[in-house]
Amino acid sequence: MLSAPRRLLVLAEGRSDDPHYGKTGRGVIRYRPDDVVAVLDSQSSETELLGYPLVRSVAEALAYEPTAALVGVATAGGRFPPAWRELLKECIAAGLDIENGLHEFIGDDPDLAVLARTHGVELRDLRKAPPGLDIPSGANLEHGATTILTVGSDCAIGKMTVALELDREVRRRGIHSEFVPTGQTGIAIAGWGISVDAVVSDFIAGAAERLVLEGVDRGGEVLFVEGQGSVLHPAYSGVTMGLIHGSAPHAYVLCHQAGQRFVEEDERFPIPPLAELVDLHERLSLLARPAKVHAVALNTRLVEDEAEARRAVEALAAETGLPTDDPVRFGAGRLVDALEPLFGRA
Repeated sequence: MLSAPRRLLVLAEGRSDDPHYGKTGRGVIRYRPDDVVAVLDSQSSETELLGYPLVRSVAEALAYEPTAALVGVATAGGRFPPAWRELLKECIAAGLDIENGLHEFIGDDPDLAVLARTHGVELRDLRKAPPGLDIPSGANLEHGATTILTVGSDCAIGKMTVALELDREVRRRGIHSEFVPTGQTGIAIAGWGISVDAVVSDFIAGAAERLVLEGVDRGGEVLFVEGQGSVLHPAYSGVTMGLIHGSAPHAYVLCHQAGQRFVEEDERFPIPPLAELVDLHERLSLLARPAKVHAVALNTRLVEDEAEARRAVEALAAETGLPTDDPVRFGAGRLVDALEPLFGRA
């Protein structure tokens, strides 16, 4: 999808200080840092974000010579706030391509499309599903790579980050690994993929199969599939099930946020003990490819004290009987050690 080096202006308007709603921009900054030149947020009083200049306008950003603007926020419902329309027009008029991961497709907007043609820029809707999707063919069971899917107790707790950290560690060990992107942020980082939450529900599993096969074609002997949603989530369980059955993983890594007791902090939806959630995922596996949870990734971002974070990791390891760690805070080594015996045995 990405043919030339990018110099990205990350559009983080009103969300530059928000790790949740600003996750797309922050994800690209963390995993494609060489692509980023500046961050835009006219509402911030700061001068930098994560080491990058934080500017107030497109005109100010041009001093850093961006070639494209990335929509770096996730909004409720995936739609642009009204004020963003003018911001997008300013970017286009300045000759910047737009990379957009929201559900509202800018390429379908007649005014923006005409403006883009006038200024010779490209509008890329990262969430737009490719043509020709179908149900799985069964090739997800025959490709020969080892497929590992990250799953979680809730949405937005780090499934993509865990997959990326595992991929980094496996590559560091000299094994041909591939991160398989299934959402807009992963696509913005990797430069390819399908955002499965924008796929017709009948074809989610087929899209997942297509992604796995592309990961193999890209040279992946081990595939880390970015998880989406959660089987516990009342709104987003469907996309999780499509990924489980379409990617046909050989193993899962279960992701959880330390201290979280309810899905979306809604007391109607308590998170069961993690040992029960391990069993649930194993029972939901594709019948032709039974898979086990081999490790647990604990997100300790909200735990300030490092010693306390380590105690939380060890407590969850004792509860589940599985290797557990926070791969961002403490490294992915322990988790990869648990997975490595599977490599090459697909």
